Amino acid sequence: MRELRNRRARRDAGFTLVDLLFVIAIIGLIASIAIPGMMRARGAAQSASALATMRVLNSGELSFAISCGLGFYAPDLPSLGIRPPGSSDAFLAPDLTGGASFIKSGYEFSLAATPLAGAPGSCNGIAPGTTAPSYAAVGDPLDAGAAAPRYFGTNSEGAIYEHTASLASVMPENGPPPAGAPVK
Repeated sequence: MRELRNRRARRDAGFTLVDLLFVIAIIGLIASIAIPGMMRARGAAQSASALATMRVLNSGELSFAISCGLGFYAPDLPSLGIRPPGSSDAFLAPDLTGGASFIKSGYEFSLAATPLAGAPGSCNGIAPGTTAPSYAAVGDPLDAGAAAPRYFGTNSEGAIYEHTASLASVMPENGPPPAGAPVK
């Protein structure tokens, strides 16, 4: 009788290999269901952040044109990072104005403008003839192989456009691009 009790105690003492494999299989199944949803959510969050960044670029350019550029826009991102006299802030944050482009939230953004020779200088020290009557900015995802990548573009008219391919080569400084649709 005592021997029977000892045998049962040894058998009920822990997990078997089959139990552990079953638990691992359940965890793998749950992960395989959850990961695609998580990746979709991540892509949606990056797209939302990119849209917000495009709005910030438009706002910075408009603020520059109204308050400092005498109706003309900054020719590039670094120009929007120069503080006007008497102001404690530049038109864009330093993390957005370090170079010709910047990376934020899984997207690469760039801004360009064609200078007008007769354009006046700006209050923040940009030389005459280097500001522009219009500009174009684009945001391209770093992971272009994603399931449904969203590319963004905007210009001096302030509308933001999206497309399934890059708008970098087709985004005009004025008017709608030949491809893409306005974001609503």
